[in-house]
Amino acid sequence: MNIDQYKQILTKYWGFTSFKPLQEEIIKSVAEGRDTLGLMPTGGGKSVTFQVPALATEGTCLVITPLIALMKEQVNRLNNQEIRSIAIHSGLSREEIDVALENCIYGDYKFLYISPERISTQIFQAKIIRLNVSIVVIDEAHCISQWGYDFRPSYLRIAALRDFLSEKVPFLALTATATPQVIDDIMNRLTFREKNVLRTSFNRKNISYLVRKVEGKSSYLVKTLKKVRGSGIIYVRSRKRCKEVAELLVENRINADFYHAGLTDELRDKKQASWSAGETRVIVATNAFGMGIDKADVRFVIHWDTPDSIENYFQESGRAGRDNKPAYAVLLYSPVDKKKLSDTVYKKFPPVEKIKDTYEALCNYLQVPYGSGKDNVFDFNMSEFISRYRLPVIETFNSLSFLQREGYVEFTEEINNPSRVHFIVNRDDLYKFQVANESFDGFIKLLLRSYTGMFSDFVAINEDTLSRKSAITRDTVYQFLVKLSAMNIIRYIPGKKTALVIFTEERLVRKALMISPENYLHVREKYIHRLNRMIDYADSETRCRSVLLLDYFGEESDRCGICDVCRKRNELDLSKYEFDLILDEIKARLSENNPDSEALVKMITYPEDKVIRVLRWLLDHNKIVRDKDHRLTWRS
Repeated sequence: MNIDQYKQILTKYWGFTSFKPLQEEIIKSVAEGRDTLGLMPTGGGKSVTFQVPALATEGTCLVITPLIALMKEQVNRLNNQEIRSIAIHSGLSREEIDVALENCIYGDYKFLYISPERISTQIFQAKIIRLNVSIVVIDEAHCISQWGYDFRPSYLRIAALRDFLSEKVPFLALTATATPQVIDDIMNRLTFREKNVLRTSFNRKNISYLVRKVEGKSSYLVKTLKKVRGSGIIYVRSRKRCKEVAELLVENRINADFYHAGLTDELRDKKQASWSAGETRVIVATNAFGMGIDKADVRFVIHWDTPDSIENYFQESGRAGRDNKPAYAVLLYSPVDKKKLSDTVYKKFPPVEKIKDTYEALCNYLQVPYGSGKDNVFDFNMSEFISRYRLPVIETFNSLSFLQREGYVEFTEEINNPSRVHFIVNRDDLYKFQVANESFDGFIKLLLRSYTGMFSDFVAINEDTLSRKSAITRDTVYQFLVKLSAMNIIRYIPGKKTALVIFTEERLVRKALMISPENYLHVREKYIHRLNRMIDYADSETRCRSVLLLDYFGEESDRCGICDVCRKRNELDLSKYEFDLILDEIKARLSENNPDSEALVKMITYPEDKVIRVLRWLLDHNKIVRDKDHRLTWRS
């Protein structure tokens, strides 16, 4: 198939007439059957790179992603475009998973989304060999690397899929952020048949990166937002702060709202839709806000709190300026923030014995016997768990995170699963039942009028909607559903909202729970390294912000000219070439001896007024220090 045919698919389903940078190259690579790692910045259109070639190919595209909410959103979007798609995750019953997989085998589904912990289950491995898989897509591929900032052990099982699939099936790994070390690790762990990395530059030339070192963040924020125009995001680290900052802005007549994971799905959807439509100007949010954002005209992203890694900061700030028009990424930073970041190391890594205490408490809370529990899925109420065992919140959360990293358990975000119904009798038998049971006839007709596809699959229903349509109470609707389920006419799974715990190993006795000091220290060391690079970025006053960010991801770049550091240098009225030449000579002279300012200026071969401007800039930014005798030293 040539590229024009792929463009026809793009236009038919997405309305675009051309691909974004890199999309076409990735599509061609996958179409040739090559294992491919695609590095695309936030908002780069990752989904198109696999959805277009999958639609052009026979079989089902298998998409692996850890984000259940994103999985469900993409499946809904595809189905709304009349592209048959289905999702399997830990929030579904075994029967639902079985029906979904059978439908993929026989039902001509183009996309099967699956969470990574489901790969090693017996039911999936028994069915996958019968499934005609066209492409395997690994979203958030950095999760496979222990060097990465979001490692998930379940990702390590993905490579084993090759044992169940034709060797011709290509693997497409996608991520928005990865260091050179992580890039190599992804390809190795997915057993790529050849190294094949396609990437666009991480350089966002339209974004001006600014660090504002302010003590009074509230007054700075209000003053700034009254001056600048356009829509934006303010990221904070706590739900409490989220609401407080939004209220502060509203009090100062700035159109704002707040968003965090503790809100209901309906309220979050409403708030995001209002902001996306431009009805709300500023959204104050935790990092829960980010998935599925496709608003192009975000003029600023402000971080009230400093993230704990460059990866997180780059991804969140990258939500600004996707329309390629000028935008700002602002980090509000103070000495208190630096101390807070340093303190997170101690909170992030509880003592090993505390981690084991948390594991035993979790097993007791979920009533998991020793030697059992492997692949079992449990509803999990974090606040109730902490309250029952009187556990410290932050230490417990980080202990659970470490248990996940060690591969003993997996956790999902809170899932809002609607009620589902599946008819388990055929239409003829259902008709006979309706004739013989007149009291159920009206309700069954209501179900069939309201929803389609219930004979072949579990279909999401809403009891409140059925209640309104039929003018009967919600409880009566519920009773009808329960009775029909008991009579084996339907399978009814009531909706619920909960986080989940999946035991990836059977419950172990305490002494068998291995958390090796080497691994613990290794993970801690990598975390501290990422933290320090973030602090270096915030502290720096001499290196271009873009250069610092791109260097972290292994990319070379000239200074941007529009960040706060570059703007200060621009005020010197010197080209980058002149500035660097003078700087290099000053540095060389200071390495030979320690002259005073007057003597140094005379040593330099460039015009005196330009040398003085560079020297003053270096002194102002603490690159050169002056001792009590006024002699100068280059600060290493």
